[in-house]
Amino acid sequence: MEACFLRWLLFVALTSWALGDDGQVTFESELSSKPAQKLSKYGWYASVRLQRFHIPEQTAVARWLFSVKKGHSFNCGQHNVSIHLRWGAPPVINPTETVFPNATLWGPSLSLILAVTSQSSTTFNLSDPAPGDWFVAAHLPEDDGRIEQKGFPSCSYYFQPQLSVRRAADTPVLQPGTVLTQTAAPDRPARLKLFVPEFTSCLSVSVAGCSSGEALESAGCSLLLRLGSASLQHSQTELNCSGVSCTASLSNPPWDSWLRVVVESSQVNQTVTFRIGSNFTVGCKPKSVGLTAYDDITKLLGKSSVSNATATGNVSAPAPPPPLASPCVWSVPVLYEELDVLSLRYTPVNSSNVSVTETHPTLLTYPLPPQATGGTLNLQLTLNSTNATLGNNSIVACFSAWAPVLQLNHSEPCRTGLFMGYAVGINVSVPKAMVRLPFPQSTTWYLTLQLLCNSSDCGNASVVSVVPEVSVSACVDDCGPYGECRLLRSYTYLYSACVCSAGWKGWGCTDGSTAQSYARQLTATMLLTLSNLFFLPAIVVATRRSYITEAFVYLFTMFFSTFYHACDQPGAAVLCIMDYDALQYCDFLGSICSIWVTILCMARLGDTAKYTLFLLGALLIAMSMQLDRKGLWNLLGPILCAILLMVTSWVYRCVRRRHCYPPSWRRWVFFLLPGALCALIGVCLYVFAETESNYYYTHSLWHILVAGCVVFLLPPKEKDRKALGWSRGFSWSWRWSWRPRMWPPVP
Repeated sequence: MEACFLRWLLFVALTSWALGDDGQVTFESELSSKPAQKLSKYGWYASVRLQRFHIPEQTAVARWLFSVKKGHSFNCGQHNVSIHLRWGAPPVINPTETVFPNATLWGPSLSLILAVTSQSSTTFNLSDPAPGDWFVAAHLPEDDGRIEQKGFPSCSYYFQPQLSVRRAADTPVLQPGTVLTQTAAPDRPARLKLFVPEFTSCLSVSVAGCSSGEALESAGCSLLLRLGSASLQHSQTELNCSGVSCTASLSNPPWDSWLRVVVESSQVNQTVTFRIGSNFTVGCKPKSVGLTAYDDITKLLGKSSVSNATATGNVSAPAPPPPLASPCVWSVPVLYEELDVLSLRYTPVNSSNVSVTETHPTLLTYPLPPQATGGTLNLQLTLNSTNATLGNNSIVACFSAWAPVLQLNHSEPCRTGLFMGYAVGINVSVPKAMVRLPFPQSTTWYLTLQLLCNSSDCGNASVVSVVPEVSVSACVDDCGPYGECRLLRSYTYLYSACVCSAGWKGWGCTDGSTAQSYARQLTATMLLTLSNLFFLPAIVVATRRSYITEAFVYLFTMFFSTFYHACDQPGAAVLCIMDYDALQYCDFLGSICSIWVTILCMARLGDTAKYTLFLLGALLIAMSMQLDRKGLWNLLGPILCAILLMVTSWVYRCVRRRHCYPPSWRRWVFFLLPGALCALIGVCLYVFAETESNYYYTHSLWHILVAGCVVFLLPPKEKDRKALGWSRGFSWSWRWSWRPRMWPPVP
């Protein structure tokens, strides 16, 4: 409680300055905190602890406090905690430096390293952060492959992020064509906001009439003009104004959004007064192609239903749209379809084929909802096979967010005013191109297509048909043949990741640097399955000694352990005769019941007591397996209880007979001690020595040791003890005789 109070006090102290006011706007402070979560060593993305924070509009400063605390006091060594921060979508991380799938691109994120001793914390400040969702991910270093049994004490680290924001509540709005008078001091910058409407091609913000103190229109006013917000994916547009006036221009600003304007002064102990205004330029407004006001939803759905059939490109392209009065941009309407969780599809309304020309760019718009940011945004461009006249010319495309790039040529880069886009090109030699964006940001994405000719005249290639396919899937290429796509959840936020098998790794399970060969997979399967045949000697010994119930338990364990490990293997050498979960449950149940009945058999209890404990123990073990199948005490609990009963029975016999029990030293030397040694080594291997790399060998040895200790520890049959039920053995007599019936003779 004291540590929590001190941490919260530190957090409040770090944000106490937010209560100030700079005289022009009113600031408010907001605090948010997430519960502490246990960190894991990085194996795949599910090992990451993901938290989501929301930063409101017009936030001046955001401060994160990251705290990490050890959960145990014993020596765990020193580990570095990796913290990743990204705006708009979860961070795409690669701590193991694996190879990403082809055509996979991602946005950068901020990474911090926090060295942890007993309790550590660090802060991260960000001025003028972009509003919206921010994601924080934390994890320990790469997993060393050691398999830790659940319930055994281990090093644990708990991560807790907290956020403090300072928000401007009444920021002045800069209207186009309106001039505002503002003041800025070294510690109190002027903050404004302006709304950028759709179709804006250029934005300009001008500062004029700078005055400092009594010197009007002095040339010594040094102002820094900043446009935009900090989001770690891009930098703000900055302009140093050393004179009395300056103008900052921003081409292709983000459409339909609020833009932050900050003016700072570097005049020492002086307040600078200035006038500021803004202006927009609308180059053109895209004209819709293939959709009129009289089209209804039935017609649209009818057109989109043939998209799959025409995706191969065997259908001729639609006729080009009529020339526009003012050459600008052709906008193709797109149908948005939500198929499943993290599964969306976008289809052009008029046809899957889109006409592309040299004179006018073709624009397609793809709105991406917030719930789709946990998946992968896929773009594939395919050249229609009927475009035999394309020649050496090419089609260029720019896939951008927040605003489109409306001019595509060899000199113009694929980027907007604040964000970088993704450039794609196709031609006759490369008729298909693809871009995969894991964890895309939630906004409107724009695809601009245009035909670029090597000469001044395109010749017969004036109109080219292209098939753009845009969709959202849960994982990159469904994780390929060596992975499985898993749906993960962080509170109410859903996202997905690939879990790889057979030594494959990477974001899409395409990195085969440590992949297992088929021979190794087959060897591992054979070791883990055939090692269960060592239960056959235990079954034979139990049958010969009239322990029929115990023999059936060993047979049950051998059968389900064999087929469970045959189904549990990664890669190609897999055989599942029933549901995996059922096989695992029966394997765990049979293993513990085998140990339970063996130790109780060694206790030499009466038949009534022994079979009662057999049944009671099996029921309790079955219940505990259902509650926590992999808990360490599910194994140690029955073992300790059975040993306690056995020791109690042996002590009772020793006191009653006044002689050590078992009485024969040969029994101790040749059977009990070797059996106990096998059991001890097996338990130590199972608890301490198993890793992912040696699992095939250590777990197979565990099977052999457990089966071997049963042969040594199973007591001999008692000759003087009255048998009950199955313990009497297979002994019976059967007699058969037949004598024909004699009928009296017929008189």
